[in-house]
Amino acid sequence: MDDFDPPPPIVLPPLSRKGRGAGLNMDSRFAARQRERIDDGWDMGMDVAEPPPPLKTELVVDASKSIITGNDSPDLPFARSINPYRGCEHGCIYCYARPSHAYLGFSPGLDFETKIVYKPAAAALLREELTKSAYQCAPIALGMNTDAWQPVERQLGVTRGILETLAECQHPFGTVTKSALILRDIDILAAMARENLCHVAITLTTLDPELARRSEPRAASPARRLEVMRQLAAAGVPVGVAIAPIIPALNDHELEAIMAAAQEAGARKAFYTVLRLPHELSPLFRDWLATHAPGRARHVMSVLRQMRGGADYDSDFATRMGGAGEFANLLQQRFRLASKRLGLDNQDAAWPQLDCSRFVKPRRASAQGELF
Repeated sequence: MDDFDPPPPIVLPPLSRKGRGAGLNMDSRFAARQRERIDDGWDMGMDVAEPPPPLKTELVVDASKSIITGNDSPDLPFARSINPYRGCEHGCIYCYARPSHAYLGFSPGLDFETKIVYKPAAAALLREELTKSAYQCAPIALGMNTDAWQPVERQLGVTRGILETLAECQHPFGTVTKSALILRDIDILAAMARENLCHVAITLTTLDPELARRSEPRAASPARRLEVMRQLAAAGVPVGVAIAPIIPALNDHELEAIMAAAQEAGARKAFYTVLRLPHELSPLFRDWLATHAPGRARHVMSVLRQMRGGADYDSDFATRMGGAGEFANLLQQRFRLASKRLGLDNQDAAWPQLDCSRFVKPRRASAQGELF
């Protein structure tokens, strides 16, 4: 048999990554069939180095008839939440909310950051629920699944409408965001903060702008988030920092530096969580590691699995937020020592309880209008 050169490896055209976090777009786990990208021969000779065009964001209307969601998870500090959006343009590769997009029939991959489901009637639905005679006031967590101030909020204003309703009713709330767009609403936040009606936490996963650009492609830069903290604190809004998630062997070495930078910017409280990889998030994150941190990928996953009982993820309420094992214990000790050194451990005085006593139900619409 004559010698011959082996055929060149078949390389499929890449999915668009420009401005996006995920490199995959697998089918929903609930889909009847699962598809994989394969080469059928038609791409032979195609210039695969030519990048595909950037993916555009699509908006999808959510016609839900209610807006307040109950929660009974023992490891979460809130019992009620409002999520104006499902899916998030920020494109954070580590986002624990990605698998929730599968419930809508979308992919937790690129669909999660390009198909944004929004609730145009959110403010009206909130008003309706607060008006009910059986409603009892309790703090609401705003934007706990996906960011309430993601880029499309600038165009849609759904979150602004919710804030206006909460302010009118003097209803307390807390929120977590990594968006500088929250400063648009500083007028409402500052007024509510004066009455102990709101808290804000800013998520800060790294101080490294390059790591942030690759892992959180459409979120505000770390420097910008610190500036947001400064402006909110200057306006009298209680500000905290969420170091979430900590990714072992990738950003865990920054824990103390992040806490110090946030404290200098006005943060009164700090908390952290460890990376969670439920359902489709595991292959998405592994693919991201192979692309953006191939030299660390094996070590990152090894330490993470040590914190998760040998698996990529453990849903146990007792450990899912902070992990388990020696590495998790070390993180906890480091966090506790840094909190004490920076004065972030005296939270009762610096982080006042939200006041539910001021709540007033919104007025019902009347065909007669107002007499006075």
